[in-house]
Amino acid sequence: MSDPIPLRRALLSVSDKTGLVRFAASLAERDVELLSTGGSAKALRQADLDVRDVADLTGFPEMMDGRVKTLHPAVHGGLLALRDNAEHVAAMDRHCISPIDLLVVNLYPFEDTVAQQAPWKDCVENIDIGGPAMIRAAAKNHAFVAVVVDVGDYGSVLEEMDRHGGATSIGFRRMLAQRAFARTAAYDAAVSNWMAGVAGEPAPRRHAVAGTLVQKLRYGENPHQTAAFYSDGTKRMGVATAVQHQGRELSYNNINDTDAAYELVSEFRPEDGSACVIVKHANPCGVARGASLRDAYTRAFDCDRTSAFGGIVALNQPLDRETAEVVCDIFTEVVIAPEASAAARRVFAKRKNLRLLTAGGLADPGDRISSLRQVTGGFLVQDRDCGQVSPDDLRVVTRRSPTERELADLMFAWTVAKHVKSNAIVYAKDGATVGIGAGQMSRVDSSAVAALKAGRMADELGLPGNAAEGSVVASDAFFPFPDGLLAAAQAGATAVIQPGGSRRDDEVIAAADEAGLAMVFTGMRHFRH
Repeated sequence: MSDPIPLRRALLSVSDKTGLVRFAASLAERDVELLSTGGSAKALRQADLDVRDVADLTGFPEMMDGRVKTLHPAVHGGLLALRDNAEHVAAMDRHCISPIDLLVVNLYPFEDTVAQQAPWKDCVENIDIGGPAMIRAAAKNHAFVAVVVDVGDYGSVLEEMDRHGGATSIGFRRMLAQRAFARTAAYDAAVSNWMAGVAGEPAPRRHAVAGTLVQKLRYGENPHQTAAFYSDGTKRMGVATAVQHQGRELSYNNINDTDAAYELVSEFRPEDGSACVIVKHANPCGVARGASLRDAYTRAFDCDRTSAFGGIVALNQPLDRETAEVVCDIFTEVVIAPEASAAARRVFAKRKNLRLLTAGGLADPGDRISSLRQVTGGFLVQDRDCGQVSPDDLRVVTRRSPTERELADLMFAWTVAKHVKSNAIVYAKDGATVGIGAGQMSRVDSSAVAALKAGRMADELGLPGNAAEGSVVASDAFFPFPDGLLAAAQAGATAVIQPGGSRRDDEVIAAADEAGLAMVFTGMRHFRH
């Protein structure tokens, strides 16, 4: 094998024709013969480029609605032949097979077709067969063949040819081959995962995972860890779809925390009013509704001013100038919202390190998509927690029923508790959190931490007593003993929402009655580990 390998003949067969004509013209200018198929050949001819149909090469026309056009020895022999193998070269000569030095293929838009919830037949028709076969053939034979599967690589191919007098180097072809195999792997993963859903296989024998690089990260959770951010292609509104308008590059922890914040704020639909979530270390430290976005932010900030410093702010409505101004009063790592006004962006422009993201919309809290978590030697897969309850789903188990105000706060607190690390205890009053206890080993400890936070809130705001007085409390799972419930009552809570289901429910209910609490069961828990 000699290297670099001169690039004399290219086969171009693409679904996405972005940049195709310009790239093909640049190849032709470098004396590269162009082969093509169907719509790609038509586009090149319309641009007055000299192109040879693959049908002329194979001696067979495209058939079966284009399902069969490149699955032929004249194509695959030209891609797979080892140019330094005398038997391969002799076989090419014997069967009039010409070598192909560059393959340019992007696949039928299967992922986009599925994302558009197209009918089953349309999804099946967008499963590419010939494309992946050619890509894998060219990538396997990268010792002699360059393969391009991404429009973004067109320019680098031309630059490589110019560096090497019309040839490509083994290092470059090897890089392209890796990208090609990754693309077909991701494509097959999309098809197999879709097919699992169609076939009703919630736990298929093999589960494929794939992603597309969004950005390389400076480091992971800690500076000694390498990291990168990948998109899974689901198009779910959030940090993966967001546009960053300013600020330093997002870190691993920024991305993780921003995702947690936006998932929670998306529970509060904009048509129901303004809402703000402030997150620190993947847990909400303040959540509130408000008469305006600025009001919602101020109320969320007041819940835990200490933890809010250096936190992540998520908003459920487009960021406006007034809210941007108050956010700038303290150091904030990231602000994410569906959109941001030009005036708000100008305010933030004065804070060069503050990262502003616009996601283009809110996530749908009802989406049933997979959630993955790695463990040593494997990974866990589950549906994301899209469980929701309405007031009609609640079961009052105490002598006293919650008041209308308490019921509204119970629903609010329950929504927040769903996004707090277990064991989770959330105190809320008037549509805002006043104390959050997260991630403790016992529910009693979480109750104590939340009450401590409520006490600190009262001190910071100059309120008499504890901010939890007159609040409601949500627990993500049942109270196994009355002690956690009684701790909430001692902090001043008047109503409780919890899943129920403990063997000691009767004891807990009796304790609630004795304390004068109203308590409702949801029948659903929200563990978050």
